Amino acid sequence: MDTKELLKKVRRIEIKTRRLSNHIFSGEYHSSFKGRGMAFSEVRKYEAGDDIRSIDWNVTARLNEPYIKVFEEERELTFILLVDVSGSESFGSKIQLKKEMITEICATLAFAAIQNNDKVGIIFFSDQIEQFIPPKKGKSHILRIIRELIEIEPKSTKTNIDQALRFFSSIQKKRAIAFVLSDFMDDNYRDALKIMARKHDVNGIRVFDTREEKLPSLGVVPLSDPETGQIHWVNTSSKNLQFKMAKSFHERVGYFKESFSRSGAGQLSIRTDESYPAKLLGYFKQKSSR
Repeated sequence: MDTKELLKKVRRIEIKTRRLSNHIFSGEYHSSFKGRGMAFSEVRKYEAGDDIRSIDWNVTARLNEPYIKVFEEERELTFILLVDVSGSESFGSKIQLKKEMITEICATLAFAAIQNNDKVGIIFFSDQIEQFIPPKKGKSHILRIIRELIEIEPKSTKTNIDQALRFFSSIQKKRAIAFVLSDFMDDNYRDALKIMARKHDVNGIRVFDTREEKLPSLGVVPLSDPETGQIHWVNTSSKNLQFKMAKSFHERVGYFKESFSRSGAGQLSIRTDESYPAKLLGYFKQKSSR
């Protein structure tokens, strides 16, 4: 992709996702993710109905009229996206590829975060750490993240979620908000997730395609494994094959749901032909009501 086309694509994603963040998510994001506590902001004159426990007696004595202390939530948080860029993310049978939806979700979340004065970072992973952009504030930083989401060419096509979670835990010592975005067609990451969730606010977003859940009956066709590159001719009309693929899919989904539930982490599943804004908004509302 040449520079001109890349900038156009970044701009399109920015316009779409920033509008969503401005009008839908920023308030829900603020309610869902609490700051570190309350910090002193200023003093103001006492008004009827104010809590007398907030009176600043030193200022009141000096000015001969009651003043109260005003506190604000300490809002600055660290928000880190962990994004699966393995080969299986380049699949989509209807509206868009999984990686395209993941890019838009990441951009929407990132804009919501910076609107609440939080720092945003991102970890790209396959079966290795492909790239790490440390947390920073500002629009230019978010646009860099979007460019990398569009342009990144991973060295590997395979997946290792466990390694990505352990890398996050090793670099992020202070409490942070973490969103893991993947199709979660992997397992053996439960222990790393438990360790991560003890300290951080962890949220998993599983993006999947309807054809991964149910193989269409198309007769004998060539199928390519996106993580190995191997092509196999298979009879998609075979009931036995359809059963095995559905079983494998639901086993991975079950592992994802059980792992996040046991760890006390949040979880959300979005199909590529669904409205991710509606799903995200519902998730935030549910999270802020807890």
